[in-house]
Amino acid sequence: MTNPVGDEGEPAPRRRVEEMFRLDGKVVVVTGASSGLGVAFARACAEAGADLVLAARRHEHLVATATLVEEAGRRAVAVPADVRDPADCEAVVAAAVEEFGGVDVLVNSAGAASANPATRESPEDFTRVVEVNLHGSYWMAQACGRVMRRGGSVVNISSVLALTTAGLPQAAYTSSKAGLIGLTRDLAQQWGGRKGIRVNAIAPGFFATEMTEAYDTSYVDNVLRPRMLLGRPGDPDEIAATLVWLVSDAGAYVTGQCIVVDGGMSIT
Repeated sequence: MTNPVGDEGEPAPRRRVEEMFRLDGKVVVVTGASSGLGVAFARACAEAGADLVLAARRHEHLVATATLVEEAGRRAVAVPADVRDPADCEAVVAAAVEEFGGVDVLVNSAGAASANPATRESPEDFTRVVEVNLHGSYWMAQACGRVMRRGGSVVNISSVLALTTAGLPQAAYTSSKAGLIGLTRDLAQQWGGRKGIRVNAIAPGFFATEMTEAYDTSYVDNVLRPRMLLGRPGDPDEIAATLVWLVSDAGAYVTGQCIVVDGGMSIT
């Protein structure tokens, strides 16, 4: 991505700020692209100029996301995949290489949740959430890291619940999302100098998505909303804009960080 020094050791010509947010010529892989924030991430990257490889388990929903990408004037490939399976993750990357010649950006947005009291949560429920949120992100990062071009970027979608609590019993979800922040730092250290790949995390607060539709209205109004210093839930386009900044040249000197986008919830 951005190199502040030219080929002859001279400073590279200054680019206009708006140009630094472009993703022209980039290939972006988005998991969890069938719903929620994954859709917003895919559309925003397409609007910034990237071609997309879309992965999720529900193929019919992926087709709808691919249509949004194409409406933005970019190309999209939809690959049905379960990120819990390393072989599926490899297949997503293989499709990216076959169709577009490589991978520049990975957005690990696939996610699962549960809300079970700690004394009653089954091993199966706990393991399912951790396998999607943490293991799946690692398998995708591993597969992309093997082929990702220098200057590439990985973004793991964590959660504000990795940093605070919100009145629900969510041990599996919170621990998996906290684990993603640790994974982010480790991969940033491993891949920064050797591969030139940046690795960061985004921790969303409350955004109206398919996952949050199941929340009881009284819980949102009485527990969550009073902690939102900006007084409202986030708009998916707002966090998608944060993602574009982070994976573009505008964020080229940011790595190993967790960017919190929560309307102030984590500090209340």
